[in-house]
Amino acid sequence: MKLRQYARIWLASLRYSMVRTMMFRFDFLLWSAVELAWMGVNVLLIEVIYAHTASVAGWSKYEMLLLVGTSMLIQRLLMGFFWSNLFEMGRNVRSGYFDFYLAQPGSPLFMVSTRKLDPDGLLNTFVAGAVIAYSVHRLGLHPGPLDVLLFLGLVGCGLLVHYSLFLLTASTTFWIIKTEGIEGSYFTLFDFSRLPREAFRGVANVLLVYALPAVVVSNVPARALIHGFQPIYALWLLAASLGWFALAVWVFHRGLRRYASASS
Repeated sequence: MKLRQYARIWLASLRYSMVRTMMFRFDFLLWSAVELAWMGVNVLLIEVIYAHTASVAGWSKYEMLLLVGTSMLIQRLLMGFFWSNLFEMGRNVRSGYFDFYLAQPGSPLFMVSTRKLDPDGLLNTFVAGAVIAYSVHRLGLHPGPLDVLLFLGLVGCGLLVHYSLFLLTASTTFWIIKTEGIEGSYFTLFDFSRLPREAFRGVANVLLVYALPAVVVSNVPARALIHGFQPIYALWLLAASLGWFALAVWVFHRGLRRYASASS
């Protein structure tokens, strides 16, 4: 299928999501407020911590705020574009409703991943962006257009890592009947992405920095703004994103072979 046709399908999904959101405006406003409050708690926590210390693992207050803002940006993008779709995949497989995606005019993975968008999650990306901009200002940084593009590219790599890890988690539904607990626990990984890489030692360093790159997805973009372009870290994140994405796609398609449709 041509790229233009996929773009038309995605735009149709966007229109559907916006119409659905406007039908339930209070729900949209409520969840937007809940997510905004959660982001506010994270920022307030930094204020409390740095009221008692000047540095955490070598990171100053506004460097840490930049790191947390980057983590929140990646999370809001994941929640807005992919979370609901992948979270519902297990229920659809168990109920047989997954047949609907197989009958759509496109790749099953594309249809599963992009059918719905969550505007409340996407709305708060602007709040995360404001936190990042404020931190950059307080640090006295002056990133040029190329630096901003590099930062956004690294954020995109971080988003791809989280999408891939969540797709892997959701794909276990082809083998395991109940996966809600596994999918729900995925939020735990985001908690680690708000911490500096230097804070991890021993087993935690191996597991969360190298084995599961939950930490580098936010640390690498933030470091790129603070310290400038560092090729070794950028290549590390790029390799991790492509590797995990390839693995996630392979596992998803292996799972499709096991799927018994509702009509079978």
